[in-house]
Amino acid sequence: MPRPVHFEIHADDTQRAIGFYTELFAWTFAQWGSEPYWLVTTGDSGPGINGGLLPRRGPRPDAMGPVNGYVCTIDVDNLDAYIARATSLGASVALPKMPIPSVGWLAYFKDTEGNVFGMMQADANAR
Repeated sequence: MPRPVHFEIHADDTQRAIGFYTELFAWTFAQWGSEPYWLVTTGDSGPGINGGLLPRRGPRPDAMGPVNGYVCTIDVDNLDAYIARATSLGASVALPKMPIPSVGWLAYFKDTEGNVFGMMQADANAR
């Protein structure tokens, strides 16, 4: 069955986006040659994928419009702590923390570039 193997983040300000995700998740970014493209490493091993970051080549997502693309959700160990961290770094809440019964807690955010991403904390007792 086909699986995602790479993601891309589009940014109006690539350095601002790199700073945001570095501070929030400790992801690392390495520019790919002299191209305006950065490889994103999200971890050393285990489940997950790595991706890329590049300058946005079109209009910024409409603040109140529907999501136009994939939403990547990041596994975190303490959603409340990450909500506080994300908002202190400039993210805004797109969907407040909510239970996914018997799975965990989920919340969606808009990053500094207007992109939607999710964070989820596993919790079999979520109700």
